[in-house]
Amino acid sequence: MTPRRQRDSTPTYEGRRLPRPADEVVDQGLAFDVDTLFSRRRMLAVFGLGAATVGLAACGGSSNSNSATSSATTPASTTTSTGSSTALTEIPDETAGPYPGDGSNGPDVLEQSGIVRTDIRSSFGDFSGTADGVPMTLQLTVSDLADGGVPLQGAAVYVWHCTREGGYSLYSDGVTDQNFLRGVQIADAAGKVEFLSIFPACYSGRWPHIHFEVYPDQNSITDSSNAISTSQVALPQNVCDAVYATAGYEDSVANLTRVGLDSDNVFGDDSGAAQLASVTGDVTGGYTVSLAVGVDATTEPAGGQVPGGGAPPGGMPNGGPTG
Repeated sequence: MTPRRQRDSTPTYEGRRLPRPADEVVDQGLAFDVDTLFSRRRMLAVFGLGAATVGLAACGGSSNSNSATSSATTPASTTTSTGSSTALTEIPDETAGPYPGDGSNGPDVLEQSGIVRTDIRSSFGDFSGTADGVPMTLQLTVSDLADGGVPLQGAAVYVWHCTREGGYSLYSDGVTDQNFLRGVQIADAAGKVEFLSIFPACYSGRWPHIHFEVYPDQNSITDSSNAISTSQVALPQNVCDAVYATAGYEDSVANLTRVGLDSDNVFGDDSGAAQLASVTGDVTGGYTVSLAVGVDATTEPAGGQVPGGGAPPGGMPNGGPTG
């Protein structure tokens, strides 16, 4: 039979034997005191690290929960396309095309009473009729680069573009008796003008676009040679795709597949870097098309000429000069 092991009766403190059993704990000597101190610090370190880890885990869990909640409650956004975000430079001078309606190539709406208006969807004066299409609000903000980029308050901006079918009022078959989708606005203190219109078509040979001319003031618009800038707004492809899927724009679907922003005869040199608009909205509520326009009245305008010269074609833009 194995003898029973005798229990050690030596006093201990925190699991360690006292080197001086007969004395108080505080009188156990320097070596015992130092070892006790380090033992307590190691314990505190362990508990401190554990508490910190639990705290971080709790914060992380809360963050993930908030993120998931935010993601779940964020509504779907509308169609958005952002244009160039580079520093504002002078807008490139471009052709006014063969359908300007400014007196430089046939008809002149700029001398007619009523041309200064916000809503350009309907004809005015002696004409009547309204252009159909997906609603579009066009916002142009004009800055005077010759004066440090300040807003060009008081400038007159003339805008025109084609119909949903690809024709230009005053020129194209079926709309020669209309002057809709043409109008002038005067820049406010922020240099901004705004027009209510419809989204233009893509006709054969050209990327979807909007024409505009900038004049020093309203009194200058009666003579197209007074324009200090003639340019065009390029429309983003993703927005065009959405619009052209709706009724009335059927021809634009095929036309858009045959042209590229980088191969267009106007925007192709730089893919419309300074002319590509920012767009928000949808086909139901309409789109807002915005572009910052830098002009320099001290430079000689190079745009505005009709390509090839001569009289405008009588038919749709598809068969005539493009611009």
